Amino acid sequence: MFLEPQETMPQTSVVFSSILGPSCSGQGQPGMGERGGGAGGSGDLIFQDGRLVSGSLEALMEHLVPTVDYYPDRTYIFTFLLSSRVFIPPHDLLARVGQLCMEQRQQLEAGSEKAKLKSFSAKIVQLLKEWTEAFPFDFQDEKAMAELKAITHRVTQCDEENSTVKKAISQMTQSLLLSLAARSQLQELREKLRSPAMDKGPVLKAKPPAAQKDILGVCCDPLVLAQQLTHIELERVSSIHPEDLMQIVSHMDSRDKHRCRGDMTKTYSLEAYDNWFNCLSMLVATEVCRVVKKKHRTRMLEFFIDVARECFNIGNFNSMMAIISGMNLSPVARLKKTWSKVKTAKFDVLEHHMDPSSNFCNYRTALQGATQRSQTANSSREKIVIPVFNLFVKDIYFLHKIHTNHLPNGHINFKVFKLKVTNLLTLQKFWEISRQIHEFMTWTQVECPFEKDKKIQSYLLTAPIYSEEALFIASFESEGPENHMEKDSWKTLRTTLLNRA
Repeated sequence: MFLEPQETMPQTSVVFSSILGPSCSGQGQPGMGERGGGAGGSGDLIFQDGRLVSGSLEALMEHLVPTVDYYPDRTYIFTFLLSSRVFIPPHDLLARVGQLCMEQRQQLEAGSEKAKLKSFSAKIVQLLKEWTEAFPFDFQDEKAMAELKAITHRVTQCDEENSTVKKAISQMTQSLLLSLAARSQLQELREKLRSPAMDKGPVLKAKPPAAQKDILGVCCDPLVLAQQLTHIELERVSSIHPEDLMQIVSHMDSRDKHRCRGDMTKTYSLEAYDNWFNCLSMLVATEVCRVVKKKHRTRMLEFFIDVARECFNIGNFNSMMAIISGMNLSPVARLKKTWSKVKTAKFDVLEHHMDPSSNFCNYRTALQGATQRSQTANSSREKIVIPVFNLFVKDIYFLHKIHTNHLPNGHINFKVFKLKVTNLLTLQKFWEISRQIHEFMTWTQVECPFEKDKKIQSYLLTAPIYSEEALFIASFESEGPENHMEKDSWKTLRTTLLNRA
């Protein structure tokens, strides 16, 4: 079940404010005019109640290109540039846009209308500027960068006297190169950082001594640990970009796989963020299972329950879910004697929020509340919304997968139907995907208000974590097997480890 659609884009952050400005609500920009349906393929666009619902790819591309009297709505620019990569690689789209722009320039040049030519040149550069700001990493592709250079060269060549356009192109190019360089440096840095070491764990009664440092020896305050987890979440999620998320849709669209072959590889940012969730879950399980004394294990479980609760209060649902997942892993969940000593009322509340029934209805209600708080927030702390990333991806997958991209007439389908519990609602498929991705991006750009604690973060990111085998061994050593299945598993594990030794 999806959140209720909004008529407008959510409040934009600084990064997107230049893209989705006053025209976000669907109103045209003052003085920019409207594109008629009779020019070229634009007549293939279908509107319903003023909303674009379908069109041929060619018509949608033409709708993106400005004219002397028209500039596309900024919401449309963002939505089409984001969703078009499902059908056509960005460098091919840029080549077609450049061709359409140059055809219009030639018509204006033939008419010797310098004022209109100057105005049109400015609009071409503005469109390119919005593209490079919204999706700078489209231009990591050499073909896209070559197309961009070719278009800007033709614009300046045909209008050499227009110093304003030249200055705008220079500033756009400089900003783009800085963005690309920053991402390249970030990826190089992250590749040098090692993932948390995978500890093979105890080998038959060789459990770590009780005095060995654990998370409680580094941080015993649940709120502080939740804040540091939020720091890590925001740092990692901030490296995810709209085009990264749209690759999820491109990847699953079998009809157009051959067209977007270059975009098929899962991005490093998405993979790293997904790995972080798994590492946090395994760290929680390791911290519990490696404890020797039952009393201390009980304390560890209660500590992580409190940390998850603080994450929920902050709006950090991803860390909360990772912690709950760690405590629900079989090696931890089977520790019945330990759990019998835990005050589980708080844990029951957390599990209620993450109850998967009705498509995680309780979680979605909580997320909606956090979103509303964020939109009216006066402080960075109240703006924090970190959704469960796997569920967010599944929502995008579901929205895309159950609705066809193409109508029988070959049009790209912007219009979809969404089944709710009580009624059937008409939505715009790619408008909605764009809205959800844009909303996610506003959450990723919130500045973390909590002071960074390097010692705690270092432990969270580098502490050894047990393998699944090691977790089971530690669990069985803490509380012996209780049934035939567990006894067989325990016997197999002992034999495997003895052979390795």
